[in-house]
Amino acid sequence: MPVSDRQRFRNEELMLHVNPAVDPSRWDETRYEEFLDALCGDRVYQKDAIRVTLRYLLGGRYANLRALAKENFEREQGVLAARYGSWAGLERHLQLPDQLSASLDLATGTGKSYVLYGVAATLLAEGAVDRVLVLCPSLTIEAGLTEKFRELAGDLDLRDLLPPTAKITTPRIIQASETITEGSICVENRHAVLESTGSSIRDSLRGNGARTAVLNDEVHNVYNATKDWGASKVKRWKGFLADRDYGFRYIIGVSGTCYLENDYFADVIFRYSLRQAMEERRVKAVKYVTEMPQTSQPDDYWQLIRNYHEAIRKDLKRQKRTLCPLSIIVTRDIATCNDVTEELRAFLREQEKLTDDTVREGVLCIHSKSDELDRLPYVDQPNSRVEWIVSVSMLTEGWDVKRVFQIVPHERRAFESKLLIAQVLGRGLRIPDNWTGAQPEVTVFNHEAWASSIKHLYDEVLEIERQLPSRVLDDSPYHFDLHQIDYSVTTKPERKVIQTEPYKMFEKGHVDLADDVEAQDVSIEFERAGSSERQTWKTQIKHKTYTPEQIAAFMRQSLEDVPNAEVYLQQWTLERLDAIVRESLELKKVTEATEAMKQIFLRSLNVLHRGEATFVRWVMAEKSQRVVSTRERQANHVSAAELRGIKTYFWTDLTRASLRDEEVEFFDEVSEQESTYSKYHVNNHFHFKTPLSAVIADSSNERRFIKGLIAPDNLPFITAWIKNTATRFYDIEFAWLKGEHRVRGWFSPDFIIMLAQSLVLVVEIKDDGEIKEPEEENFAKFKYAQDHFARVNAHLEANSEALHYQFNFLTPQDYNTFFQKLRQGQIQGYQSNLDIRLMERL
Repeated sequence: MPVSDRQRFRNEELMLHVNPAVDPSRWDETRYEEFLDALCGDRVYQKDAIRVTLRYLLGGRYANLRALAKENFEREQGVLAARYGSWAGLERHLQLPDQLSASLDLATGTGKSYVLYGVAATLLAEGAVDRVLVLCPSLTIEAGLTEKFRELAGDLDLRDLLPPTAKITTPRIIQASETITEGSICVENRHAVLESTGSSIRDSLRGNGARTAVLNDEVHNVYNATKDWGASKVKRWKGFLADRDYGFRYIIGVSGTCYLENDYFADVIFRYSLRQAMEERRVKAVKYVTEMPQTSQPDDYWQLIRNYHEAIRKDLKRQKRTLCPLSIIVTRDIATCNDVTEELRAFLREQEKLTDDTVREGVLCIHSKSDELDRLPYVDQPNSRVEWIVSVSMLTEGWDVKRVFQIVPHERRAFESKLLIAQVLGRGLRIPDNWTGAQPEVTVFNHEAWASSIKHLYDEVLEIERQLPSRVLDDSPYHFDLHQIDYSVTTKPERKVIQTEPYKMFEKGHVDLADDVEAQDVSIEFERAGSSERQTWKTQIKHKTYTPEQIAAFMRQSLEDVPNAEVYLQQWTLERLDAIVRESLELKKVTEATEAMKQIFLRSLNVLHRGEATFVRWVMAEKSQRVVSTRERQANHVSAAELRGIKTYFWTDLTRASLRDEEVEFFDEVSEQESTYSKYHVNNHFHFKTPLSAVIADSSNERRFIKGLIAPDNLPFITAWIKNTATRFYDIEFAWLKGEHRVRGWFSPDFIIMLAQSLVLVVEIKDDGEIKEPEEENFAKFKYAQDHFARVNAHLEANSEALHYQFNFLTPQDYNTFFQKLRQGQIQGYQSNLDIRLMERL
């Protein structure tokens, strides 16, 4: 059935989700958090991929892939039934259903080798297996993986972060020419598993499969036949994995192209898509040709390609980069590869008046039988003079070449399936080392005549269809600069303190209170049934208040219930508590306490119930300071499924003009008054003081806060604001204790608001439930954010700059007070109820 006639599904909808509920007595992932932090750094998606894989393999919930698929089919029956027709239909698509087998979809260029090593090293350390076999499709990939694994296995700091109970801490990295002994990770190319005799793999693993994990790199090669890797070889590789003589139990594959031609794999348990990688600037951005001049002579087409290559060179020089650009020509087979190489060399020889030796040095011909393969590993070195590579499409995996800026599919065949498109794109995605500034691009210089016929495939690979963007508008008047600090991190041993002496309370002479008001302005928005007409009603809520004497009496009563109560009751008389209350209220310039303030006073006594406190010390040393413009904020997107869920799309009358052609149709569908998608039309774009084309609210809490930012009463006090992205625009490094283990991470505060009085408000939105029982990591986020902005403010003050940053956690119950304080000019120094709750750990 043609793709255009089939129902389309987002790849995320077809994934198999591993239940996160795992008995920690069976598998406790927190024991490996420090190891994963060191291995993966800020690449959170790598850690998530490893965690999901290990939950699946070690959690004990699933006997095999069939059990996981069955659970998902019964839970997500609508989508999976629509795609596969029935449970039997899905079951037929499972490649290795009787084993704990699955695939990880990780975009090319995002570090699959770290995920493979993390899974392998953890399985060995945990004692779940005795050895690991890593299979890959080529000698190039084998060499790259072997080098990377040996580097990681030899990292003493990384090894020391494994749990003390680790069975194997330093795996031996070997190849199939050696016997695969216990404690080994064997990296070998696919040809070794096809040998019927003389293979140490077969001799070492026969009968040992239950204690061996098999990891397949570029796993699509296990299932897809090609001209050079025929169906019989595919069958033999897959047959090796399923062979009962070996009895392999754990089989995991990774790929950036999890397709059988146009069909997405049925066993994917984790996905970090190409689109996500592009949006988070982990890889280059991609563009492709949709219109170009007509060419009648081969040399005309080569001229266009060469001219674009030269334009890239000039642009790199303009940016003061020393990189020499590399262009790749992709062909269908070896014969065509040889012909095109000679055609290109002849053109360059004539066009640029070059010698044969110079042309041969600058143009590489790469395929399985090429005598130039030995030059490939050196292409990315600074002294390499290679600027052109002609390659067979299916033999280009494993190139770790980062200076690719142009890819030319020589013929339509290279773009006729999702698999091939993803492979072609994958060749140029890696970002050059030490690249700073604007996100680099790779251009796919396809022929205009193919554009319309392959557009839907291209869009689906990039997940463009059925999504709406939030991206910066370069000409917006609402851009502003932010000040950032980069850190290096060291740790000090944690220490435990058991309290034996009475606690010293109220050493500051007061209790830190959240801002509150006795009379709170509120607005209620109504929508007329049967129409989109909205009405706003404004009113005021008056809060119950308490005198200082009443609060002191409540506190005195609470002291009667604490351990060693007689000590504290003798020390803290009613008069002393009254003085503390009065001082606290005076600092907030009020005479009576609201109900919320009363609860904070009572919570200030909670410390008396503590028996033991655990401290984790991470030392943040400043590396550098920099200024970040809102123009650098990457785009993010919202899907149709998300707009039917908890997310909301805020748009104005300027949004549509900012969209790309492929986005307009879905926007028109969403923005219709009668549509059931969650959207909000800001009727007056002058109320939308953000440099973004549209804004995506990720929750109902964010939706309500954004409506406060665009409310007419608040607009005079706001200069500009921006919604942060989930990662890699403005993020703050922090550390916290997860169970008994230190965890390091980054978080991106939700909103950054510039005010007229040289004040920048940085706001992290949470749910009201956090006030009563905050998540452990939020205590750490608060502490590290406060320290971070204290440093930022100190640098600004030292440079005599008037700008000041203020960080707040905020929940919906404080929205009205927050905006009321903003209108009253009292927002500087504002503290929310959640701020006060989180300050208890400072």
